Amino acid sequence: MKNGSKVKRAVDYISKNDRLFKFLGAEVVDFAPGYARLEMTVADKHLNAVGVCQGGVIFTLADLAFAVASNSYGELVLAVNCDISYIKAAKLGDVLVAEAKEHNRGSRLSHYLVEVFNAATGEKVALFKGVGYNLGKGFVED
Repeated sequence: MKNGSKVKRAVDYISKNDRLFKFLGAEVVDFAPGYARLEMTVADKHLNAVGVCQGGVIFTLADLAFAVASNSYGELVLAVNCDISYIKAAKLGDVLVAEAKEHNRGSRLSHYLVEVFNAATGEKVALFKGVGYNLGKGFVED
């Protein structure tokens, strides 16, 4: 990955210290300033009572992609608003991809769109919109 060392340190910090990465089995597969691509395989522990991937798992995967992308500059950004629309169910064994893209980055507020899709078919599973608030302080050193 050909990204600045500050961006890599920010991504490494988040993926190693956010406990939900381990629970989900999510992995950062690509990143750049304002961008992140994560993958996870739907496991038995992710299924709801009717045998499809629990919506909260999909939301959390999208939220993690949003967190990596919005914090990729090394400045601490926290979510102030997020919403999701579910399009298609994900099933056991599906590999889900969450791709977060920055659409606007101001001095305090930033806006991201995260598409969650099935890696094998390309079918969209969910669309997530997130607004982040920059706290104006870094969390990784230059």
